[in-house]
Amino acid sequence: MTEVLQVILYGLVLGSIIVLGAIGLTLTYGILNFANFAHGDMMTLGAYFALFYRFGLGWPLSLSLVAAMISGAVAAVLIDKVVYRPLRSRGSITLLIASVGVALIIRNLIRFVWGPDNHYYRRGIQFPIRWMGLRIKPDHLWILGVALVLVILVHVFLRYTKIGKAMRAMADNMELAMVTGIATERIVVWTWAIGAALCVAAGFLLGLDTQLFPDMGWNLLLPIFAAVILGGIGSPYGAMAGGLIIGMTQELSTLFISAAYKPVVAFVIMIVILLVRPGGIFRTGGAVKL
Repeated sequence: MTEVLQVILYGLVLGSIIVLGAIGLTLTYGILNFANFAHGDMMTLGAYFALFYRFGLGWPLSLSLVAAMISGAVAAVLIDKVVYRPLRSRGSITLLIASVGVALIIRNLIRFVWGPDNHYYRRGIQFPIRWMGLRIKPDHLWILGVALVLVILVHVFLRYTKIGKAMRAMADNMELAMVTGIATERIVVWTWAIGAALCVAAGFLLGLDTQLFPDMGWNLLLPIFAAVILGGIGSPYGAMAGGLIIGMTQELSTLFISAAYKPVVAFVIMIVILLVRPGGIFRTGGAVKL
């Protein structure tokens, strides 16, 4: 039983990271209607931004996270302005192909600047807290706490702010939103900024839990897509539930199969959902339903 509870804890940690990445991806898809394959590499870039602030400038870890989220949001808005906006009228397939190119550029830029070696936010061994037979790393509590705070902030933003309501309106019907006077380009900028900030937080938490290397975000992209599809593309709350389910399922699978096959679990779930319920099990209609 203790072993199962330990794995469930790991599942909550991994699920929390996937949730943040999935919310950012599903918001972008819900409003811009294209699958951003550079999302995983933006996670990696944000994690390395935090590494720079942490060791390059000597800032505390929490301040490094905030600065990295802001830097990632600015980078995403600039990429949209330079790459995606000029191609937006050519359709989602063109944007998808462009996002693959952006992903490759970001990944190789990271290798050029920081090198291919692994990096860590903390130096030395972190001793776990023992509670009821469980081994809980202090970083795991940090990850769960940050993810919970950000999820609550996303809920408040989408539900109660003017910009959040405008994002929901654009996701439901872009043409109607334009007719009613919503500044669509401004909302697109906000969508990129918020989605990137969340994916940067996910990359930071992933690096905090494991280590930083250039392919870290790309390796997590499949579970993030699986979570988005599971929850219903364009649904933030579906992405939250889907992320937790994918993270938990991947970790629980290690009780029966090798941990090396965890990505296969996410792939199988994604294929099954696409075959059985293409809209996702939490889909309620519309792109961003609250």
